[in-house]
Amino acid sequence: MRDAGEMAEELLGWYDRHARVLPWRVNPAQRAAGILPDPYAVWLSEIMLQQTTVAAVRDYFTRFMALWPDVAALAAADDARVMGEWAGLGYYARARNLLKCARVVAGELGGVFPDSAEGLRALPGIGPYTAGAIAAIAFDRPEPVVDGNVERVMARLFRIETPLPRAKPEMRDKAAAMTPATRPGDYAQAVMDLGATICTPKSPACGICPWREPCQARAAGIAADLPAREAKKPKPVRLGIAYVGRREDGAWLLETRPESGLLGGMLGWPGGVWGDTAEDLPPVAANWRDPGEEVRHTFTHFHLRLALRVADLPADCRPVRGSFVPRLRPTDLPTVMRKAYDLARLSFGAAE
Repeated sequence: MRDAGEMAEELLGWYDRHARVLPWRVNPAQRAAGILPDPYAVWLSEIMLQQTTVAAVRDYFTRFMALWPDVAALAAADDARVMGEWAGLGYYARARNLLKCARVVAGELGGVFPDSAEGLRALPGIGPYTAGAIAAIAFDRPEPVVDGNVERVMARLFRIETPLPRAKPEMRDKAAAMTPATRPGDYAQAVMDLGATICTPKSPACGICPWREPCQARAAGIAADLPAREAKKPKPVRLGIAYVGRREDGAWLLETRPESGLLGGMLGWPGGVWGDTAEDLPPVAANWRDPGEEVRHTFTHFHLRLALRVADLPADCRPVRGSFVPRLRPTDLPTVMRKAYDLARLSFGAAE
């Protein structure tokens, strides 16, 4: 393997010419002109990018920055509004931690993010990977940043044939050894860009890769086969009910889910616990009917099947749980609840 410093210089040269344009990124030309990254924007983007693609995050990031352009503004935001704007992005614990972290930074740290990985790890919602990414990108600290793209690059560059997730420690060690002291923030983004645009999961473009010569997997003809992964266990299926009720004045009966657990703090249709059977009492006595539709959604660890029940509710009904929302924005609902809404609304006719 060639010298790591020389390889970093080659990759940075490639990055200077081919860096992706991302709304949260300060590109090499801007850095050269003295424009520094905004730690708030870097933090916000990294939280959103946890287990989520760049394509999915772009619009959410732009909208959040327009609504809450700095950490003080986000810290002062209404919880329900933030959760509503996050709806559809998934992994909703991130949104709750986003608010917790913003309030710690704004209220206890004078609006200034810590500039080290150690300091960042002490904040809500920031683990080792995210701390390293923020420290490198926002503060130019020489921290290894190892996302899925970087894991793929390391697996191929060093021909790491141990399957994931067991290979993660070795991949991180290799990434740390490759991280230069010069321009570590740009280098971290360069490796991620390399994995996203050249060293792709399928059909990697090895012929135009700046690291094609030292790449051990390319030399062995197995680049497309790495990284190896252990066989996944089949996902279990959980069952539940979604009670979608609309009052005669057009208000919808919804409840805020408990803070802890899946979709915590989000608006949703009453329906109880998801498990091996779909059993739950209705939130209000009414003529609940089965429209013959089933909501299907897949989470990271299981498939969900929700039986749908709909009802027209009188103006004077008193639900035992939940409350009426006069003007529902479907976009404020998490994806699975929006699926239920889209199916159920057809049962209420044209009026809404």
